[in-house]
Amino acid sequence: MLEGEVPTNGVFGNVSQIEVTGNKKLCGGISRLHLPSCPVKGIKHAKRHKFRLIAVIVSVVSFLLILSFIITIYCIRKRNPKRSFDSPTIEQLDKVSYQELLQGTDGFSDKNLIGSGSSGDVYRGNLVSEDNIVAIKVFNLQNNGAHKSFIVECNALKNIQHRNLVKILTCCSSTDYKGQEFKALVFDYMKNGSLERWLHPRNLNAETPTTLDLDQRLNIIIDVASALHYLHRECEQLVLHCDLKPSNVLLDDDMVAHVSDFGIARLVQAIACTSLKETSTTGIKGTVGYAPPEYGMGSEVSTSGDMYSFGVLMLKILTGRRPTDEVFQDGQNLHNFVAASFPGNIIDILDPHLEARDVEVTKQDGNRAILIAGVEESLVSLFRIGLICSMESPKERMNIMDVTQELNTIRTR
Repeated sequence: MLEGEVPTNGVFGNVSQIEVTGNKKLCGGISRLHLPSCPVKGIKHAKRHKFRLIAVIVSVVSFLLILSFIITIYCIRKRNPKRSFDSPTIEQLDKVSYQELLQGTDGFSDKNLIGSGSSGDVYRGNLVSEDNIVAIKVFNLQNNGAHKSFIVECNALKNIQHRNLVKILTCCSSTDYKGQEFKALVFDYMKNGSLERWLHPRNLNAETPTTLDLDQRLNIIIDVASALHYLHRECEQLVLHCDLKPSNVLLDDDMVAHVSDFGIARLVQAIACTSLKETSTTGIKGTVGYAPPEYGMGSEVSTSGDMYSFGVLMLKILTGRRPTDEVFQDGQNLHNFVAASFPGNIIDILDPHLEARDVEVTKQDGNRAILIAGVEESLVSLFRIGLICSMESPKERMNIMDVTQELNTIRTR
C-alpha cells in the first residue's frame, strides 16, 4: 500500500495513466484524483518557530527601548534640574511675621545694626519664637539681584547642615507697614562677629581680645576648609559659595568659624550619566581681590574659583593684609607679595598683631627675630597652601580634599 503526497507534475498530471484506488494513505495530487489534502505539520511548525523567534526579538527590542527611555529621562532630569531659585521652595521653613521682626529689632534701629552688604542689612534681634538672640538679614529689594539673592540663600541653606555653616532658623516673606514687599532671613547670632573685624580690630569691644593667636587662626582656617569640603564634596548637590571672604566668616562664642552669606551661591547638580558638573552660571563677580581672575574674563564659576578665594583668605589671615591694600600696585597682589618672601623670609610678612600676641612664636637672634623651628614649619606649610590655592591658573590650584588633609596634619604636629 502506497502512502504520502502524490506529485502534480509529470506523469502524475495525467489521471488516465495512474491508478491510486485502495491506497488510502495517499494525499495531494491533482484534483481529479479526489485524494485528501496532505497535512501541513511541517509548515505549521516552521511558522510557529518563526512566530516565536519574532516574539522574542520584539520583546528584547521593546525592553531595550524602554530601558533606554528610562535612562534618557533620568539623564535629562539630572542634567537639567529644576533650579531652586526659579521656583523657590521655602515652605519647609517656619515663618516669622514682619511685625515680630520689627518689634524684635526695635524698629530695625541703628543700635541693632551689626552689618551691611550688597544685598541688605543685618540686625541683632530678640524674637518671641526663639530663645536666643538672633541675626536678621533684611534684603534691600531695591538693589538689583536682592530678590534673587533671598531665594538663592534660602535654597542653598535649607537642606545643608554643618557645624561650620551658618544655620538658618526661619524666614519672612511679607509686606512692611508701607505695603512694600519685605524679605528677611533669621540666623543664629554669632557673638564674636566677623573674621574681618578680628583681623582689623579697631571696632572690637575692649573687653575682648583684640587679636587672634596662631592657634586660633589655624583653627579658623580649618573650620572654613571643613565648610568648603562639605559644600564641594559631601552635599547631595554641589554648592559653590562664590563670595568667600573674611566678612562672610562669622565667629561664635567659642571662636568656631561659620561660613555665611550664600546670596550669590550656585547649586550645581551632579550628573551621574556623564561626570560631575563643576561649573554653572557665568557673570558672578564675587568681591574684588577674592574673586579669581578667570571670573573677570567671563569664565564660569567653579570649585577652583572657591579655592582661589580660600587661598587669598588664608594669606590675609596670616599677613593681616587686605588683597586690595594700597601697596599692591602695578600688577602686584597679595599672592606675589607673599611669594617674594616665601619660604625664607616669611617672618617679614607675618601679621604684626600675630607677632606681638604670640611671644613664644619668635625669639631674638641678635637684631633679627627668627621663628621657632616648629612654628616656622607650620607657617611655611600654611603659606604654601595659601599660595598654591591662589595660583592664577585654576588647574594649578589644590582641591579642598587635599587642603583639608594637609591642614589637619599641620594641626597634629
